[in-house]
Amino acid sequence: MTALVERVTDLLSSNLSISSPEAATTRTAATTESIEAPVSGSQQPDIEYHPDEAKWKARTARRLAEDPTLPQQSLPEGFPKHLDSPLVWEGKDWTEASQWEYTLTAEHLKEIDDAVKHFRALDKPFGYISPATFPLPTLAPVLSELAHELHNGRGFFVLRTIPVDSYSREDNILIYAGISSYVGGKRAVQDAGNIVVGHIKDLSDTNPLKTIGAPAYTTDKQVFHTDIGDIISLFVLETAAQGGTSRISSSWRVYNELAETRPDLIRTLAEPWPFDTFGYARRVFTGYLGLPRSQGIPPITEAQAEALDAIHFLAEKHSLGLSFQKGDIQYINNLSIFHGRDGYVDAPDRRRHLLRLWPRNEELAWKIPDELQHVWKRLYETATPDNEQFPLEPEILKKTKGGAVYV
Repeated sequence: MTALVERVTDLLSSNLSISSPEAATTRTAATTESIEAPVSGSQQPDIEYHPDEAKWKARTARRLAEDPTLPQQSLPEGFPKHLDSPLVWEGKDWTEASQWEYTLTAEHLKEIDDAVKHFRALDKPFGYISPATFPLPTLAPVLSELAHELHNGRGFFVLRTIPVDSYSREDNILIYAGISSYVGGKRAVQDAGNIVVGHIKDLSDTNPLKTIGAPAYTTDKQVFHTDIGDIISLFVLETAAQGGTSRISSSWRVYNELAETRPDLIRTLAEPWPFDTFGYARRVFTGYLGLPRSQGIPPITEAQAEALDAIHFLAEKHSLGLSFQKGDIQYINNLSIFHGRDGYVDAPDRRRHLLRLWPRNEELAWKIPDELQHVWKRLYETATPDNEQFPLEPEILKKTKGGAVYV
């Protein structure tokens, strides 16, 4: 398993693809210095952030009519024809919640409560939250096993459930970081100022839409994408009044289907793409509200537009919906799973609010290509225990504010 991951990760170390070690790394073709004047002489395809299935099918039919040999193209050199791993799955494989959830026992909850008191007695900054300062003697081996499941099994699980109403906001963050330190001991910086915990909440009532460049801060649907880092975790402080289902999909399964039916799109995805950040997020290529695609970057091609839609609709086809409960903590392997969410409706007394961490488990983590080492270093090695920040209230990340430039 490890050899397979490292082999194909290296093959893709300088290219954009569909965000798994077999098909997911990025070459940044545009830097902040190069995003200046608009590019002339070419036009962006008819594609928007919200995928349109009719347009996708029409584009596919048009391109196949123009070149019927596209499905007969070979995969890029060294790319596997098929991936065989527990990380290759379909949503129908995991329809029973008992297959992927772990319910905390009364003993575990008591242990967590004791750990909160233990850490508080140390009088240390939250950056010092770790297994050593947040002891969970009986839950620790369970979390260790689940961490192995993240890296070598299906790639996701949900802890159910923390009694969030019994704790203050600060203590809920402490609990979240404490439990997560057993899944991955390093916390990634998510924004300027060494912020390591993010808030996912609709902020459109207090921020004009033109200042919002990511759907995470609206009630809008989020299409399938990845973040950056090894593991993506979400802690549910409150669910929506209606909707907001979390959706995940195996990017390895998507790779297999594309490799079998449209290897030309794998080739397209493996080529350098001009864009201004690492990871797979559709909004980077289409723009979103207050953060349009940078005019100084060349438009994507028709082949790239088809590939973006193919990723989304195949991910949707094989996806699994996870209905959150208040107090749930979700962990997914960001290098093998796409994630998204349904749109939702809040109520005055019930507003969806999630916390987010990007942990890394140094013992189990996959090899990161040399070309991405500087990104991972910025994520996981720039903050110190004394300056990690854990904000109590949500704020739009600087890199996703309208007019921002990705760095």
